[in-house]
Amino acid sequence: MATRAEPGAVLRAQLAVREVALAGLALLAAAGALAVAAQTRGEETKSPQPVGSLLALAGSSGPRVFGRRTACGQVLGPDTVGVSHPTLPCGVRVFVTLNGRTVLTEVIDRGPYKPGRQFDLTDALARRLGLHGVQRIHWSYARAR
Repeated sequence: MATRAEPGAVLRAQLAVREVALAGLALLAAAGALAVAAQTRGEETKSPQPVGSLLALAGSSGPRVFGRRTACGQVLGPDTVGVSHPTLPCGVRVFVTLNGRTVLTEVIDRGPYKPGRQFDLTDALARRLGLHGVQRIHWSYARAR
């Protein structure tokens, strides 16, 4: 003779099966997300490569411009790293090299406003590169791989 299970026990068993199924589905989704992240991570971390090698005269805008809004919309501060250029579009990334040091940066302003310069470097970038006064720099466009 078959015994009848309590209604509460049947409900608990159904909930347990549902919880196990949902946990398995969550585990499968997490594994898929990790696989996608591992596959695309290499693409995100590839560094841009320099294109060309050009010479230009550059000076620093110095600390006198701190607090000023650039033509590209940033507010300049003591830690702002970037360059001003009269024709390169805002956001264009460039490599700047001086004294054996190379920094990847971007155009953040129009300028320079002093004759004889092709670039103005922010105070932070000039300090990082060791630029004093007006000096000849090497620069190149940054192109992603």
